[in-house]
Amino acid sequence: MNPTRTTDADLIRHVRNIFTDRIAFNKILRIELDLPNLDNARIRIPMQDEFIGNFIQHSLHGGVISAVIDVMGGLTAFLDLVKKMAGRPDEEKLARLSTFGTIDLRIDYLRPGRGKYFDATGSVLRTGNKVAVTRMELHNDEKTLIAVGTGTYLIS
Repeated sequence: MNPTRTTDADLIRHVRNIFTDRIAFNKILRIELDLPNLDNARIRIPMQDEFIGNFIQHSLHGGVISAVIDVMGGLTAFLDLVKKMAGRPDEEKLARLSTFGTIDLRIDYLRPGRGKYFDATGSVLRTGNKVAVTRMELHNDEKTLIAVGTGTYLIS
């Protein structure tokens, strides 16, 4: 990787690799990352029998929902930080991932998690010098809102 860059394509490729291939838990969740640019990210997971929490309703386990929302919140906070670090080397931006951590996470489960797949999106509410606060949503394949979350992430 070059110490400087001219486009976001290389950085996006590295972020995708980290979030889908290098983080083992994300591989267990079978996360698919749609990251066309630094302003738009979506995480998709397929429904799997291993993810069922309520076998009668055939719905997602709350822990899976929470985990996907947490990953989306961390990704959202990281992408916002990367944009604020414009002009700095990619290595410096990616190194900031090593300092990331979830401080607080609140999930509101709105409906049973039923569907063929689930999409998570996020937005930044505020980013400071050390902490970012994000809001996330999880929808099923029919665009039904399943859960929402608010996360606070250490970013320094």
